[in-house]
Amino acid sequence: MDMFLSSIPSIPDLTHPNELIELGSMVIKTLINLAIFLTAIGVILSLINWSVKKRGDSISLPVVKIALEQYLKWMQSLPHLILIVLVITSGFFLCSTLANRYHNWEQQRITQIATTVAGERLEQTAPRIRYEIEEPFTDYRYVEGKTIEVKSTRIVSRWMTLAGSQIEVKINQTTSPDTKQWIYSVDFVGEYQVKNQLKGISEFFFEVPPPYGYLLLQDFQVEQNGKPLVQVNPGDYGFPFKLSPGETTNFKVSYQAQGAPRWVYQPGDQLLSNFRLNVLANFPQAEFAGAVPTVTKEGGENRQLSWVYEGNISVKNPLGIFTATAPLHNTGVIPRLLLLAPAIFLWWIILLYLSLPLSLRDVAIIAGLFFACLLTLTYSSRLIDAKLAWMLISPVLLLAVWGLGKTRKAAWVAIICTISGGILPILGLLVSYSGITLSLAGLLSGIWLAVQHWYELGEEK
Repeated sequence: MDMFLSSIPSIPDLTHPNELIELGSMVIKTLINLAIFLTAIGVILSLINWSVKKRGDSISLPVVKIALEQYLKWMQSLPHLILIVLVITSGFFLCSTLANRYHNWEQQRITQIATTVAGERLEQTAPRIRYEIEEPFTDYRYVEGKTIEVKSTRIVSRWMTLAGSQIEVKINQTTSPDTKQWIYSVDFVGEYQVKNQLKGISEFFFEVPPPYGYLLLQDFQVEQNGKPLVQVNPGDYGFPFKLSPGETTNFKVSYQAQGAPRWVYQPGDQLLSNFRLNVLANFPQAEFAGAVPTVTKEGGENRQLSWVYEGNISVKNPLGIFTATAPLHNTGVIPRLLLLAPAIFLWWIILLYLSLPLSLRDVAIIAGLFFACLLTLTYSSRLIDAKLAWMLISPVLLLAVWGLGKTRKAAWVAIICTISGGILPILGLLVSYSGITLSLAGLLSGIWLAVQHWYELGEEK
């Protein structure tokens, strides 16, 4: 279980104190190094400009002047760059933490579902008709270096096939209050017909073991022609009987048992004749195991499965039923989306920068909206389908970004950028055909930028 609950390998998690300390140290060191680098660049350019002015070098002065102007221009844009880097960095660590939490939640769900159907299966083996015969046996012994052949007889066991099997099984399903595991309550009645097709043999043993894997077994009883057979030795489920050649007798096996949420009937290597197995499951999620049932009847809260074979058959795998669990689809989709979310945000913010004039306040609000929507999507997808959750969140995001534009045209520019750079990429990571959706989003983004800048549409800068 520890394997299921472990985090995604090599992904940082801000809920771990050591990783949080490492993140803070890295951010501080990076900011200090960046400040030193930019300050050094500014000082160097200022010194060069001062020395050139002092010498009166008119050739080099314009070059240094342009460099200083570019440097000042970059310094004006530096707050935007720092803000975006901080948002993407902090957003990545936030999303990686959410991805780990969601991954753990998915694995816990899988573990819980697996626990409900865990345990040994409740298995009933078909009875066997055993008889004993004498057969010649040759033993070789060595006496004084010579091989001596000793002939004798020995008793060996053989088995006779059943002439018919009529089995009725009723299964009720309950839940253990301690482990939340499903438990089967099985009511088993098996009627078997035995016909002596041998000559000279009339003594047999009817061997029928109790079900394997039971938690509780009660009222285990074996009858021959309506007469109960008494078990003589504890643990010995072989009942002797006599049957003349050509005669037929009937046996009945009945019991109630409780066990794991899987019940099977194991014919073994026997060749079955006139076989009928009818299983009535008093719960709706019963599915067959082994061969496909010949008859299936659906009820409101039950399901009846029947295997009916009139001739001789041999079954390799056991026949039976189990409780089908609800399938878990699209596991791992949200963690993958969260790990790629910072790249999607960068895609979206670049589209907005190339389409609209943005202030630091605008960038901060956009970042807050984006990651708030992701947080809402992460936790709402535990209750409803992730695609439906994003369809409900998207109109809220579009309504919020409408205010980015100072005019109606600018507002529509913000809507187009949000659809192509934010909504479609996230939707593309939620649907099955991610490649097609992401390609359409990229194509729409490229077409929009080309139309806006080459054909002079959109907001004037």
